[in-house]
Amino acid sequence: MAVIHHTTLTPTKLELLATWLPEQPWYRGKSGQQPELVKSGGFRLDDPEGEVGIEFMAVTDTSGDQPVTYQVPFSYRGAPVPGADAALIGTTEHGELGQRWVYDGTRDPVLVAQLFALIVGKAEPQMQSTSHTPDPSVTAWFAESGATAAIADTAATDDPGGTDLIVRTAADGRRLAIHINRVLQPGGRDTEGQAAVLGHVTAGWPLPDGTSSRAVFAFVRLAHP
Repeated sequence: MAVIHHTTLTPTKLELLATWLPEQPWYRGKSGQQPELVKSGGFRLDDPEGEVGIEFMAVTDTSGDQPVTYQVPFSYRGAPVPGADAALIGTTEHGELGQRWVYDGTRDPVLVAQLFALIVGKAEPQMQSTSHTPDPSVTAWFAESGATAAIADTAATDDPGGTDLIVRTAADGRRLAIHINRVLQPGGRDTEGQAAVLGHVTAGWPLPDGTSSRAVFAFVRLAHP
């Protein structure tokens, strides 16, 4: 299991996101307005090889008339990934591990593989800030029992509604779409109107008023031909 180091990051993840978030097609803030970000929860997954840090962070922007909470899947690596410059959020200096390359994890095959493993019940969610501690508040469901987690390849696309991860399963070659809800709606039914949902991941996060909410972080359906 991943070890959480309680140390410094320079720049911090929120500082990296303050520049990166406004450039994304699903960002809801006003053009030219600097986001004001606060960490609002999330969870982690383990890389079986122990090389890649995987985190699903909820971050709230309070700069607008109403707060907006975004989901950012991060992957952290000790060296740059060849050909992945477009997915790089930035680099940061870790107080114990040295320089780390921080990526939009939707473009990282290790994160995508572990997310799919979570959905089909082959991976266990971990607490965001505590080492070696499962997070039972994160729940996953998949309609087909006994599904294998192996995927052959993956591709990602963004639009104003979020991010779609198109994966091809290794077992039977099916193409599935894992939709990442980039904007988390408190109490919202984020799969509503989506035909033939095969599975999902739900998690909670605290709201600025001190209450908490849950939402679908990701759901799975058959990919369009």
